[in-house]
Amino acid sequence: MPMLPRLLPVAGSVTSSVPAPPLVQPSSQIFPCQARPRTVPSRTSPLTPPAGKDPATMTPTRPATEWLADAVLYQIYPQSFADSNGDGIGDLAGIEARLDHLAWLGVDTVWLNPCFASPFRDAGYDVADYLTVAPRYGTDDDLARLADAAGHRGIRVLLDLVAGHTSDQHPWFTASANDPSDDRYIWAEPGHLAEPAVPPAGFVASPGTRPGSYLPNFFDSQPALNFGYARTNDAEPWRLPVDADGPRTNRQALRDVMDHWLGLGLSGFRVDMAASLVKDDDPGQAQTVALWRELRAWLDATHPHAALLAEWGDPATSVPAGFHADFLLQFGPKDDGLALRSLWNNSTGTVNEAWEPHAAYFDADGKGSPRTFLDDWRAAADAVGDAGFVAVPSANHDFSRLACGPRTAEQLPAAFVFLLTWPTLPAIYYGDEIGMRYVPGLPDHEGSRLGPRYNRAGSRTPMQWDDSPNAGFSTASADRLYLPLDPDPGRPTVTAQLADDGSLLHLVRRLIALRKATPELGAKGGTEVLHADYPLVYVRGGRHLVVVNPRRNAAETGAPVDEAVVLEARGVTVADGRIRAEGFGYGVFEL
Repeated sequence: MPMLPRLLPVAGSVTSSVPAPPLVQPSSQIFPCQARPRTVPSRTSPLTPPAGKDPATMTPTRPATEWLADAVLYQIYPQSFADSNGDGIGDLAGIEARLDHLAWLGVDTVWLNPCFASPFRDAGYDVADYLTVAPRYGTDDDLARLADAAGHRGIRVLLDLVAGHTSDQHPWFTASANDPSDDRYIWAEPGHLAEPAVPPAGFVASPGTRPGSYLPNFFDSQPALNFGYARTNDAEPWRLPVDADGPRTNRQALRDVMDHWLGLGLSGFRVDMAASLVKDDDPGQAQTVALWRELRAWLDATHPHAALLAEWGDPATSVPAGFHADFLLQFGPKDDGLALRSLWNNSTGTVNEAWEPHAAYFDADGKGSPRTFLDDWRAAADAVGDAGFVAVPSANHDFSRLACGPRTAEQLPAAFVFLLTWPTLPAIYYGDEIGMRYVPGLPDHEGSRLGPRYNRAGSRTPMQWDDSPNAGFSTASADRLYLPLDPDPGRPTVTAQLADDGSLLHLVRRLIALRKATPELGAKGGTEVLHADYPLVYVRGGRHLVVVNPRRNAAETGAPVDEAVVLEARGVTVADGRIRAEGFGYGVFEL
């Protein structure tokens, strides 16, 4: 059989300080494996916190590198999660009211998309005031109260820090657009140019009294903050060095913003476009790395419990640069994010026209391969070592959900078994735990459309809580909702899946509990891949066998043992030295 005889050493034993929630006994379908009695909890309501959630584990003295080793992340798009005041837009009080769902599920770290004051031309990634919560979400007190309420449930809250640019309505920018001496943004003055009336490529005409043009980071309404250029050029005087006054002021501003929110009880930040700060950096991004190392040194000295997670898409660079973790993304410096796309992307939903067709491993046709992901993950894990973590999301606000296009509900369990047993930080995008689908055909909303077939709105629809009007998301009329609901009458809901022990929601909860109860299944446990095809077979920590078959056809391969103890499985048997996996089958076994 194909072998990848690579055993990652356990980078220190990872022992959870939180007693594990009880595990549900696996279905008794099918398995000629030796079963072992398991403790079966009574079905709890989402208002019952799981066993073992101890706020004492939230102590600020526990360094981020320690608590992240046990973490299961959950991303909340705040405008679509829960609306408390009936205006059709989710808010912080709505999130607070739903915290018990997250506690019951077992997640312990929540990342909120930007909730700062903004004109919302890019859904909040255009910040007009870093120190004020956007009124549509509530108040600063609401955010502090949310962090406190989450902490009492053993859940940390991270904010999204848009570090590289602001809104063109931020007071910093409006001041700079009227003051030629202000270098907090990147300005090309007419006197700098051979043709004064023609801005340099990519620059946008000044909206103020200041002559010239500024450099945006993404949309024109998102002027890039000036963190300097790695390489200066006398012919382009706007290329200030990284130690010029403007870049130094902006580095201090980052510390001030972080210090403010950490002082109110938040636990860290996911940093948007973290690789974009220093312009024209070398291939190794030495100046960008130096900037983040400086910031990490400050963070360790002043807030050692706080975490920094990067939107960089290159953990081999970002973690040595000072981030505790980095997400694999649908884009990035290496093969434009192919590692993540090779798992999930089925060329429906959010489709970048520049992406080369590539069959996803988790597609029913079985034409993909896990090797692209495995090769990139190995390289990243070797580079990261004990310094931090690689994070893998089920989806995100910029990328298709797992349930997208032809991918059906029966295909999702295998994906979650992989996500929650692989040695990375798992990140669950809100609603994926019940199999919410990407909704096609929505209009552009708050800058959601990036291309002819790339509309992020389909991944941002309201959370589906129950079968009441608006799926329990809001009491507003349907025409006032932030985005339309999934119109499918059979759309999944939290309430329906709570009532079904065989649902995806209950499986995800059991897998999280198993991961937390079993250090070998965590982010730092050893991993040996035994079969890198269909099925994917790997051993965690030398004693837990995981089998995942994402295709519709059955598959089999050799087994390292003649029998194994079932911990969680459907459609997979281990017997007589063979592993047999039915279509969409999965299994977690103890050897």
